Amino acid sequence: MSSVSNSSAWPRAQGYWQRLCSGRLGAGWMVVASLFFALMSVCVKFGAASFGSVELLFYRTLFGALCLGAMMRWRGDAIVTPLWRGHLKRSVIGYGSMYLLFYAITHLPLATAVTLNYTSSLFFALVCLVRLREPLTRSTVAALVLGFAGIVLLLRPTISADAWFAAGMGLGSGACAGMALFQVRELGQMGEAPSRVVFWFFAISSLIGFVLIEAGQGFSPVTPVNVWPLLGVGLAGMLGQLAMTRAFKEGRKYLVASFAYLTVALTTLFGVLLWGDVLSFGGVLAIVLIIFSGLLAAQR
Repeated sequence: MSSVSNSSAWPRAQGYWQRLCSGRLGAGWMVVASLFFALMSVCVKFGAASFGSVELLFYRTLFGALCLGAMMRWRGDAIVTPLWRGHLKRSVIGYGSMYLLFYAITHLPLATAVTLNYTSSLFFALVCLVRLREPLTRSTVAALVLGFAGIVLLLRPTISADAWFAAGMGLGSGACAGMALFQVRELGQMGEAPSRVVFWFFAISSLIGFVLIEAGQGFSPVTPVNVWPLLGVGLAGMLGQLAMTRAFKEGRKYLVASFAYLTVALTTLFGVLLWGDVLSFGGVLAIVLIIFSGLLAAQR
């Protein structure tokens, strides 16, 4: 009897250990991704002294398209896709989200801009409620109420009168990111590979950025002094994207999504250390509310 019990207990123990290690590995990769995304935001902030938001975003997406495209060719992955309408819609919305985020980063305290972008989980929940007619659960209601309260609390005491436009841009980046997540979900359900989704987003965004820059004042001069933020934006953004993809592949979705909010904490720390940003108690409480509401929304 004991031998039978031991023989059945051992596979269960192995399965538990594998699940535990998988969760830790996924969370670990998300910590790495959060660090790189926070560093990308820092490079955007520094790069704003020499480049506009459209230029910074162009270099970020061009770097990603070239690196990911080369990687896909080396692995023999197909780049051409029949789902070009879905990719175009996702890329245009995603480009809008990243442009609004970059604009907010260059005009607001780092923690405020990134936190407003991380309202994407709330907007994603709203899109699912409207488009998919999902039932309104208690956790979703709580997430939306807490998230709205956090947004109001974050904006009212911490945003000066001349920064409300930038704050609106930051909140718009979260709304567009939520809609982009829905489009990514749609592409995934149509069987599209994640690598192609990311590649075409980078490629189409780079094309949009190039057209906007050429139609405007043209490219700013790149010198040995100001080139490092461009390299930092491209490299940190690409490494963050790869680490995040690995995190969701290796770990449990809710656990990984929870660790994604480390980006907010890290950007807050960088903002304090590098620019002397100071958040009031209300601002800190608002960030906590928005993070908690995002975690509730991720449980759907």
